[in-house]
Amino acid sequence: MADLSTQYLGLKLKNPLVASPSPFTETVDGVKRLEDAGVSAVTLYSLFEEQIIHESEELDHYLTAGTDSFAEAQSYLPDAGKYSLSPDKYLEHLAKVKKAVKIPVLGSLNGVSTGGWVKWAKKIEEAGADALELNIYFMPTDPAIAGRNIVSDQVSLVRDVKAQIKIPLAVKLSPFYTAMPNVAQQFAGAGAAGLVLFNRFYQPDINLEKLEVEPNLQLSRSDELRLPLRWIAVLADRVKCDFALSTGLHTGDDLAKAILVGASVGQVTSALLKHGPGRVKEILDGFKAILEQHEYKTVSEMKGAMCQKRVAAPAAYERANYMKVLGDFKTLP
Repeated sequence: MADLSTQYLGLKLKNPLVASPSPFTETVDGVKRLEDAGVSAVTLYSLFEEQIIHESEELDHYLTAGTDSFAEAQSYLPDAGKYSLSPDKYLEHLAKVKKAVKIPVLGSLNGVSTGGWVKWAKKIEEAGADALELNIYFMPTDPAIAGRNIVSDQVSLVRDVKAQIKIPLAVKLSPFYTAMPNVAQQFAGAGAAGLVLFNRFYQPDINLEKLEVEPNLQLSRSDELRLPLRWIAVLADRVKCDFALSTGLHTGDDLAKAILVGASVGQVTSALLKHGPGRVKEILDGFKAILEQHEYKTVSEMKGAMCQKRVAAPAAYERANYMKVLGDFKTLP
């Protein structure tokens, strides 16, 4: 019988399926349902940099009423009520979850700049988190900001967060970097024990009747797995850290592909939102069947077997594959 256990961020997990942030992780009962369903770890909902700054500015308002600074700050800092948990309640929730379940619990910080808010990484550690995921969700819109400055600032942020904690740090990235291997190497050098590929940006839509820009949530599909698969395959033997695949994991086949290219774990959200926690067993059963079909006794034997450096045709992960696909497409409607 195949052994499904794996290692991620120095944590021993009973299998490679991790529940990433979702409404399930916002309640203790929700997390317990995920544990009972069979996930090996959970990552809680993010505590946002803006939340922390907003709360700090609000306190400063009451301490320094009558100054102009707070009025200006309110014009660009979001309303804390838009977020699910205030900073202090987030820590309380984390502590309660940690006491209620036996699986590892990862805290999450969402931020893009260095500053006083970074100290909350330590608070998350003190609340009981087994590891911390830093979610760098940033879309630059200012033409004056150069790409190299963005990377430099984000690497500094990772270094600053890591300096606050002793627990392992994972960094969740977007796919929109010019030189992903170099960027990944910089983050690992700054203290990231793992990289989560990729953050999925939610794109706004246009309401043609109201002529308004509206937020629009589309759950992921299995075909979106290809982007993180490709990059983990390229990076797995080049960058010294663990990898978690995020976006597009819905089936046991998807999880098997993630492990084959070099991921330590796969993160799942959309499949749980579509089908409920019962989907976990289906994914793990499917994954186990593939493991046994190919006579892998452990996940570690399977891990990285199809990363770029180990496959017979490594160019399949590069430009040559693009040329082949175009050449094979000959049928016109």
